[in-house]
Amino acid sequence: MYTNYRDKSKLKPTAEKAGNILLQICRIVLGCTFIFSGFVKAIDPLGSTYKFDDYFRAFGGIFEIFTHISFPLAILLSTLELVIGLSLITKIQIRISTFFAMIFLLLMTLLTLYIALKKDIVSDCGCFGDALILSNWATFYKNLILVSLSILVYYFQDRFPPFFTPTAQNTTACIYIALALLLSTYCYRNLPLIDFLPYKVGVNIPNAMAIPDSAATDKYETTFIYAKNGVQKEFTLENYPKGDSTWKFVDQKTILISTGYKAPIHDFTIVNQQFEDITEQVLYNPGYTYLLIIYDLNEASARGAKKAEALYQKSKKSGAKFYALTASTDIDINAFKKKNNVTYPFCKTDPTTLKTIIRANPGLLLIKNGTITGKWNWRDID
Repeated sequence: MYTNYRDKSKLKPTAEKAGNILLQICRIVLGCTFIFSGFVKAIDPLGSTYKFDDYFRAFGGIFEIFTHISFPLAILLSTLELVIGLSLITKIQIRISTFFAMIFLLLMTLLTLYIALKKDIVSDCGCFGDALILSNWATFYKNLILVSLSILVYYFQDRFPPFFTPTAQNTTACIYIALALLLSTYCYRNLPLIDFLPYKVGVNIPNAMAIPDSAATDKYETTFIYAKNGVQKEFTLENYPKGDSTWKFVDQKTILISTGYKAPIHDFTIVNQQFEDITEQVLYNPGYTYLLIIYDLNEASARGAKKAEALYQKSKKSGAKFYALTASTDIDINAFKKKNNVTYPFCKTDPTTLKTIIRANPGLLLIKNGTITGKWNWRDID
């Protein structure tokens, strides 16, 4: 009897085994989510910088001064997420990594709730970069699930014995930090390893701008407010008091009911210095066309501008077209050309579109008959 009791005591109850398996799954799911989120930010540090800028400008006031540190904050965020995720997966410094995961997600949950309630602050939180766009409410619900997992994993952290010794864990953590920083640095100096933007190589811009005939359109609801005998009443287009002079018009409200189809590429226009729209002329050119993207001339690399000038001179000999696209003013354009001794023609394009085309300032796009055949950071222009 004693032997049987002893043997049974060595066996873990089924419920405890199931609980341990569930905890391991929670840890892995949490770690993979952090890795994915950190990776898509790390390979697109400028995209994360633009998102930080959006946040600071949306909050306004004193927050706008923080736009000057958006880039280092973008690097810090991606590095933090990658290190937390990798540490959770490999059980490195599990007490610290689970604590930071929980605090991070608690803060993000509160932030995304505020954004979802305010609606007009930012269109999406940018938690997964351009790889996966979620609505603000979807992001909040996602964070609720993740923060619940993080609390569970933090509370039961003793169920995750480490793989390595304390010294090996510290060394591994330093390696994770170094790898994350190297990844961000490489992608900043070149281009993202994976291009999640709509202007990726192989895309035909006119086709990506097309809207199918059967596509749904945005639907709006218009409400008219009229007053009669001091009492206000709301009407629709179907029942408003048309022709009844006893009702006096007060106000009109139009709200978006449902969003229709939105083309992957939209708002792409090119206007030359004579204020002529040359978009179709550029997109339907059967030969090669270079588009030098310099969204902000005041922040552009002078070395990049001069390398582009050398390419422009070669393009004139080969017959290829060459345009520099910017959102800067004519005054800035003239000053830039004089300062850097460049002669290529400048055209105007929306700044958001320019940032979406390529993550470089300047960056180079090569198209042929509207199809993107190449993209380069200015450092890689040969």
